[in-house]
Amino acid sequence: MKRRRFRFIRQRTPGKRRLKMSWRKPRGIDSPKRVERKEKGRIVKIGYRNRKDLRYLHPSGMPEVIVYNPSELEGLKNVVVRIGSTVGKRKRELILKRAEELGLRVINP
Repeated sequence: MKRRRFRFIRQRTPGKRRLKMSWRKPRGIDSPKRVERKEKGRIVKIGYRNRKDLRYLHPSGMPEVIVYNPSELEGLKNVVVRIGSTVGKRKRELILKRAEELGLRVINP
């Protein structure tokens, strides 16, 4: 089953460079977005949440595992591997080599 992706943007951000588009709850008393005018875009609500079986999955549909050293690859099957951001070059190369031997897909080689 495919996940639905909605783009929730902060109100009045298009056309304003200094405001980031990341979501902020609209709070103004005259805010058309807070009043949920249809043309102003969607507001984050609990009804947009994904099904439990689809949550925390990589877009490929497989669970994602963060790995920090080659020994953590042992026993993994049917998962997508992401190498931790703090892993250095030497250990990263060892992880990539071991993942290739085990037939695992690495997202951020």
